[in-house]
Amino acid sequence: MELDIQCEEMSPSRWAELLTTMKSCKTIRLDDCNLSSSNCKDLSSIINTNPSLTELKLNNNELGDAGVEYLCKGLLMPSCSLQKLWLQNCNLTSASCETLRSVLSAQPSLTELHVGDNRLGTAGVKVLCQGMMNPSCKLQKLQLEYCELTADIVEALNAALQSKPTLKELSLSNNTLGDTAVKQLCRGLVEASCNLELLHLENCGITSDSCRDISAVLSNKSSLMDLSVGDNKIGDSGLALLCQGLMHPNCKIQKLWLWDCDLTSASCKDLSRLISTKETLAEISLIDNNLRDSGMEMLCQALKDPKSKLQELWVRECGLTTACCKAVSSALSTNKHLKVLHMGENKLEDAGVELLCEGLLHPNCNIQSLWLGNCDLTAACCASLATVMATKQCLTELDLSYNPLEDEGIRKICEALRNPSCNVQQLILYDILWSAEVDDELRALEDSKPEVKIIS
Repeated sequence: MELDIQCEEMSPSRWAELLTTMKSCKTIRLDDCNLSSSNCKDLSSIINTNPSLTELKLNNNELGDAGVEYLCKGLLMPSCSLQKLWLQNCNLTSASCETLRSVLSAQPSLTELHVGDNRLGTAGVKVLCQGMMNPSCKLQKLQLEYCELTADIVEALNAALQSKPTLKELSLSNNTLGDTAVKQLCRGLVEASCNLELLHLENCGITSDSCRDISAVLSNKSSLMDLSVGDNKIGDSGLALLCQGLMHPNCKIQKLWLWDCDLTSASCKDLSRLISTKETLAEISLIDNNLRDSGMEMLCQALKDPKSKLQELWVRECGLTTACCKAVSSALSTNKHLKVLHMGENKLEDAGVELLCEGLLHPNCNIQSLWLGNCDLTAACCASLATVMATKQCLTELDLSYNPLEDEGIRKICEALRNPSCNVQQLILYDILWSAEVDDELRALEDSKPEVKIIS
């Protein structure tokens, strides 16, 4: 049994009703429910008396250190079987870390701990690392984003990594680590016996200086499948170093996020080689990099390579124009694997989307999710988009937000949605002006096709 409630104010009567339900739940998710430390007393009792409970998610509640102390009393009981604990943005400080350390040391069932968006600080997380080093700890996933960590945390983290071969996911994004600390962390990861599968280092103050060491992790850890270094100024020179590790035969990368990394079209030669030869690579995000049309054309050439197995390409806000759309269309008509394409916030214009639709309509194209928000589109391209919607049953998600489509364009899109062959389930139309009459049409369409969700 699963309890999943979000964004609900809990009255005493409602809380009492839910407590009865929780006694037999395997999963409890209560994000954004205005819970406090007093609710944690009850939850502690549930943890203690419900041995089937394996997941507890309490993100975005003002639990505070006192609340976590109550929770941990239940977590320390022998009857507790909890595996996943989410406490993101719960107003915790370093004071909670001593209590959580006891749980890590004594509760081998706990495999996931998510404590991001809390002011734990370096001192607090050092205490958590002590708990990780206990032989009883079997932690597999540790999320520490936005925890106000500094470079001083790395020595403790490396010691924990050395003693914890079970650890598979480590997220340290949005902490001011800097190059020196990231280099030290990477050397620890190379030496550690852990089989890390996910490493997130977004917005950690990384430059090209760290990239050779990150590359070494990629070369040495064939288990690593998900790497995110977005929002770091690594530049083209850093990307070239990363690609050395990414192209290594040992590297089995599947998901690579490089958004806002100061990349230019100069990086696209290396990226193209990666896309065309690394058959494990399924998803790449290049959002907010100045790739321009010349860079995109190189990427499209790589997508046409039979060895490319890329399924998701994110190139939002990359300085693209109509000029690259012929190449994108050609790639769409060739590549059978691409499922998700994000091209929003580029000046594609109607002429560019007309070209894209030619590729989208090709039998080889299997796009499921297409994002074209804020691309300077008007009603003039909506007939072609409507044809794609009515023809390609694989297309289930379409974003046309922030484009001046007006009544004429929206009516064409609505007509396509009414077509029995159309399989679009989510249509995103933020910040588009239309008349009251068209609004009535959209609401009526939602009523007649409840499987369709129109977000505006």
